[in-house]
Amino acid sequence: MSVNVQYVGFTAKATVREYSFLVRETAIDSHEITFTILNEAFTSHRLSLQNGPDICSLKLHRELADSSNSPLQTHYRISEPSWMPTGTPIPRELRRACITKSCRRFLAT
Repeated sequence: MSVNVQYVGFTAKATVREYSFLVRETAIDSHEITFTILNEAFTSHRLSLQNGPDICSLKLHRELADSSNSPLQTHYRISEPSWMPTGTPIPRELRRACITKSCRRFLAT
């Protein structure tokens, strides 16, 4: 089965940034999936704002790969320890974009 994932955009809220994706499994069947990351991760410089969509996309693709066992949720909260399991390869573009030491530590968790 072919799945099409489209990044729709983000909304800046008081305490979080909310990232939206549209997942199409067929020409007719589509649903919106949202991810939130606490603003504190960005304001403390552990992440740059540009990394938000990539982190959410990584999580979404991981969830899609695991969705054969359980259905996708419509909303995910991404926290530092849970967004990327230890040992998961970090895409080169994301490593390059993450230039601060604190951001690299965030990626390492």
